[in-house]
Amino acid sequence: MVTTARNVQENIQPSDVQSPVKDRVAVLLMGYGEVESYEDFANYNEQALNLLTAKFAPVPTWVYPPLAKLLAMFDLHEWSHQHDQFISPHNAIFEKQRAGIEQELQSQWGDRVEVFKAFNFCKPFLPEQVLETVKAQGFTKLLIYPLLVVDSIFTSGIAVEQVNNALAKLSEGSEHWVKGVRYIPSFFNEPAYLDLMVQMVEEKVEAELANAYLPSQIGIILMNHGCPFEAKGFTSGIDESQMLYERVRERLIHRYPLISVGWLNHQTPLIKWTQPNTKLAAQNLIELGAKALVFMPIGFATENHETLLDVDHIIETVRAKHKDVSFIQMPCVNDHPIFLTMVADWANDHIRDLLEAEPLAVNPGLAIAQAQAQANHEHAHGHSHNHGHTHEHHGHTHSH
Repeated sequence: MVTTARNVQENIQPSDVQSPVKDRVAVLLMGYGEVESYEDFANYNEQALNLLTAKFAPVPTWVYPPLAKLLAMFDLHEWSHQHDQFISPHNAIFEKQRAGIEQELQSQWGDRVEVFKAFNFCKPFLPEQVLETVKAQGFTKLLIYPLLVVDSIFTSGIAVEQVNNALAKLSEGSEHWVKGVRYIPSFFNEPAYLDLMVQMVEEKVEAELANAYLPSQIGIILMNHGCPFEAKGFTSGIDESQMLYERVRERLIHRYPLISVGWLNHQTPLIKWTQPNTKLAAQNLIELGAKALVFMPIGFATENHETLLDVDHIIETVRAKHKDVSFIQMPCVNDHPIFLTMVADWANDHIRDLLEAEPLAVNPGLAIAQAQAQANHEHAHGHSHNHGHTHEHHGHTHSH
């Protein structure tokens, strides 16, 4: 993508340079990214510990580097030895999603919009690296769009955190280069997505199970991204994930009575995780008479080691006890054409808003001055009831 943009710039005629097109929107499609070289495990884990685990686990920061290396040994054993040199397809699928969504958006907006992928944990697509490219290519407006995990309230918080860190480093001068920002937090309540989940399950059941099993004997496990109950006060996505599950369930329950949520938890010690986990959900449905089980990931939009390896392990463990039960492992929505169209569609209104809105004029230097002025004011006057008025007014004027 960098080269195409460069080629376009080289082909610009001198007359065009005088009046460059203003206001181009960079859509920042954000996922975790996954390791493709086993040497990168420790680095990946350290990023994940810093950004994810730190928000809910009582782990001191000095532990991160050695812990990341220890976890890398477990990962290596699981991916390489137990799963025959497994390489995650996540990054390749995410690229297909990016390209497909960009194609959809450019059919409406042309080259005023480009879609960039950013991975929370993987070079060379860390948000800071990608935003440098976005800035260099002359984009002035951003749409932050986390895609991997549907409970995005918690996971997208990480995306916003990384974007904010990058923008703080990339700001210079008295006016910020970013002239507009919009954000799509999650799509747990989007009817089009919920209907697609149902369609995928029904088509699979019809194709592979309907001849051999009564509908009441087919158990459906709707798998969500596991959430910790305590996350140092951060909303952890449980509410959104629960609503996502309920809305898919209510669309299926009258035809297929045996439905359970299955949380794909990271069983961290000392942390209370969402229940039932996927293994327990499977055992429960079998107890209720399920003779076939469908494992459908609804809380992940892109295939990754959790939806592949973790679910695979769970099925192996349950199958060992219940050899007369059939198991079907469903794919994530991935680059399903219906999904790519709807994802682009959700972005359209925000892109329109960004292109039509008056450009922001933000002076990063004023933020520091304002914070210091408030602190000095507090210090001088104590905590009187009307202490905020003058500064609120000041902030109001400069923001316009």
